[in-house]
Amino acid sequence: MNHKIAVIGLGYVGLPLAVEFGKHYPTTGFDINADRIEELRSYKDRTREMSPDELKDSAHLIYTRDIADLKACNTYIITVPTPIDKFNRPDLKLLKKASETVGRVISKGDIVIYESTVYPGATEEDCVPVIEQASGLKYNEDFFCGYSPERINPGDREHRLVNIKKVTSGSTPEIAGIVDKLYGSIIKAGTHLAPSIRVAEAAKVIENAQRDINIAFINELAMIFARMDIRTKDVLNAARTKWNFLGFEPGLVGGHCIGVDPYYLTHKAESLGYIPQIILAGRRLNDGMGRYVATQLIKMMVKKAHRITDTNILVLGITFKENCPDIRNSKVIDIIKQLDDFGCNYDVFDPFADPKEVKKEYGIDLITDESNLRESYEGIMVAVAHTEFKNLDLKKIKSPDCVIYDVKNFTPDADEYL
Repeated sequence: MNHKIAVIGLGYVGLPLAVEFGKHYPTTGFDINADRIEELRSYKDRTREMSPDELKDSAHLIYTRDIADLKACNTYIITVPTPIDKFNRPDLKLLKKASETVGRVISKGDIVIYESTVYPGATEEDCVPVIEQASGLKYNEDFFCGYSPERINPGDREHRLVNIKKVTSGSTPEIAGIVDKLYGSIIKAGTHLAPSIRVAEAAKVIENAQRDINIAFINELAMIFARMDIRTKDVLNAARTKWNFLGFEPGLVGGHCIGVDPYYLTHKAESLGYIPQIILAGRRLNDGMGRYVATQLIKMMVKKAHRITDTNILVLGITFKENCPDIRNSKVIDIIKQLDDFGCNYDVFDPFADPKEVKKEYGIDLITDESNLRESYEGIMVAVAHTEFKNLDLKKIKSPDCVIYDVKNFTPDADEYL
């Protein structure tokens, strides 16, 4: 098959994929955001995942927001976000909209590959009917599907698309082979061909559910050790001397993967009459960590006789992880809400995040320049371990009795660590 590829959605997942395919195949990168398209045409990536040189190196890639430009393609890869709603239920609106878009342009013999995280069965039960309705074509007769779950780790310069092994699958044995060969042509780490689309979907959600549960366990240990006046990091360093101890760290679990994917699996389980126990327990614990660490900071400030109402607190970081501009589902907002409930004044400093996005999403006026910080703070919360924070001299901006609480074990100047 002579692939003419369209990548639908040019975010953290779609753009690296489009760039890599664009080195080898005629590739069209499609996104509904006009500003995003213009930025990419100017070799600028707001996600910081791709450098200008990497964007320029993709000789066969074009960017568009015109659906008509997709009609010449025959292999469509959908990489749109799959978030959860305020009730922690899967939100497939963007995925279904992308499926409808593809359904309006595909022709007989075309392949649609999904990379967006979903629960097992969603591709064929929720997305395929949308394509059939929009196209008038019949699944596995006129068009075919594949599923290859994304494994992008935002901000990670070591584990990137081409050196992360890729799981692949297809709706028929022949299509599975074609999909696997396609990804194998760009993934240096190789591929793993799953026996079905449902298996590939399930593999994705359990990858992140497993991490979520393990981090929840360490977070619970951190709460216990805090009551014992034992530093969690010291305990973990000792435990890691055993060869098979798993090296997870405590922390906030947000973002668009680990903090979301387990809810896709539990939603599907509950629809089948099974109420998950361990997965939901881990989610509840991790969802409460922001409020927990904020309360710990306040308790320490009370012990130092600080007046909590109207006290000035600096929160370092608003993105969901270090060295990454992504603010989606950031659990730092839970810290901020708790501080607000205590009546504190707070400043949020983050040189990575986009102030406009933060204002729109969370209603917070973000500080992006160190020169705009106050002269002194009574409390400092190190929420995100951005590398740039290493150059920040906390001693210059802390009051004499300032309390520094470090969620990430990042600074040696902290009074307390998670």
